[in-house]
Amino acid sequence: MTEIAEKESWKFPKDFWLANFMELCERAAYYGFFIVLTLYMTDVVGFTDIETGLIVGLFYGLLYLFPTFVGAYGDKIGFRKGLLIAFSLLTIGYYFLGVFTTKIPVLFFLFVLLVGASFIKPLITGTIAKTTNEKNRARGFALFYWVVNIGAFSGKTFVPFIRQGLGLEYVNFFSAGMAFIALLFTYFFFDEPDETSGTKSIKDTLRALKGILDKPRLWVLTLIISGFWLIQGQLYATMPKYVIRLLDESAKPEWLANVNPAAVILFVVIVTQMMKKQKAVTSMLVGMLLMPISALAMAMSQELQAITGTAVSIFGLFELHPLTVMMIVGITIQGLAECFISPRFLEYFSLQAPKGEEGLYLGFSHIHSFISAILGFGLSGFLLTKYCPDPKTLPVGLSDIEHAAYYANAHYIWYYFVAIGLVSAVSLLVFKIVTERIDRKAERLS
Repeated sequence: MTEIAEKESWKFPKDFWLANFMELCERAAYYGFFIVLTLYMTDVVGFTDIETGLIVGLFYGLLYLFPTFVGAYGDKIGFRKGLLIAFSLLTIGYYFLGVFTTKIPVLFFLFVLLVGASFIKPLITGTIAKTTNEKNRARGFALFYWVVNIGAFSGKTFVPFIRQGLGLEYVNFFSAGMAFIALLFTYFFFDEPDETSGTKSIKDTLRALKGILDKPRLWVLTLIISGFWLIQGQLYATMPKYVIRLLDESAKPEWLANVNPAAVILFVVIVTQMMKKQKAVTSMLVGMLLMPISALAMAMSQELQAITGTAVSIFGLFELHPLTVMMIVGITIQGLAECFISPRFLEYFSLQAPKGEEGLYLGFSHIHSFISAILGFGLSGFLLTKYCPDPKTLPVGLSDIEHAAYYANAHYIWYYFVAIGLVSAVSLLVFKIVTERIDRKAERLS
C-alpha cells in the first residue's frame, strides 16, 4: 500500500503542469530582462546611474510588495482570468519597452510590467496549492522550485547572445515572446482550478500586516535580513555594469549571475540537512556571517591579478580574467549563504503567525526585498557614479592611462557591502542573544 501511495503522490492534474510551464516561461522572461535592466536604462534610455538605481530599486521593491494585495483580487476574479490579465500586461510591457526607448514611455511600460508581474506569484503558487493535496503537496512545490530556477537560469543564459548580437533593446522582445507563449497556453489550455482553499480579502491582508507590525521580532528580523538581500541584489544592481565597464562588452555578467541559482540548487538540500537540528536564527547567523566574506571576495580581483596576471588558468582547461574568477567565488559564497538564510527565515516567519493565518503572514515575508531594493539599488547608483562611472560621462580624448585612472578604485564599491554585511551579522547576533534571553525568562515564569 505504501508503494502505491508513493506512486500516486507523484500524479498531478493538467493545470499543475501548465502552471509550471507558464512559470518557466515567465521566469525566463523576467530574469532575462532584469539582469540587463540597469544596462538598458543607462545605455539605451539615457538615465544616469543614480536615476537608474532609484527607478529600478522602486520597480523591484514594489514587485515584492504588490503581490500580497493583488493575490486577494486574483482570488476574487478567478485564477484563469487573473493569469490572462497578467500575461497580457507582461507581453505588452516587454514588447513596448523594446519599441519605445525614451524616458516617459519606458517609465509607463515599466509600470505596466509591475502590475502584470504582481499577479503572477500569488496566482501561480495558488494554482500549485489548489492542484495538489496533502500527499503530494511537498513534492509539487519541490518541482515548482526547480522549474523556477530552471527558468531563471535559462533566461540569463540566452540573453547575452541577444544583447551582444542584436542589441540591449531586443532582450525585451525575447521576454515579450516568452510571456506571449504563456498567454497562449493560458487561453487555450488552462482551466479554472477547483476551489479547494478559501479566499482572503484585502481587509484580511491589512489585518495580517497590522499583526506583523505588532510583533517586534518579525519586523526587527525583517530589517536585519534586509542587509543580506541588499548585498544579494547587487547581482542585478551593480555587478553587470561593474563587469562590463572593467572588462568590455564581450563580458557575460548574465552567466556570472547564474552561479547563484546553481549554488543554491547544489547546496540547499545539504545545508538544510546539516542545520536541521539548529534553531532557525542560528542557521541564519551562519549565512549572514558569509555575506561580508562574499563581498570581500568580489573586491579582491586586483590582488589576484597582481599574482596571476590578466589570465587565471582553470585546471589547464581554459583561462578566466581574475575579476571573473573572484566574482564567481563571491557569488558562490552568496548562494551558499542563501541556503542557510532563506528557507529558515520563512520557517521562522511562519511560526510567528497565528494558527490558520500562516499563508497571510508569509505573504509579507518578502518585505525585506522591498526594503533592500529601495536602499540597495539607490546606493548602487551613487557608488557606480563615484567609483565605476558610465564611460559616456567621461571627458572626450582621454589616454588609456587617464581612462584607467577613473576605474582604479572601482573595487572599493564592494567594501561598502562588506561593511553592510558585518553590521547585519552583528545585529543578528544581538537579536539572537536578546530573544533567547527573553524566551528563557518566559519559560521560567510559566
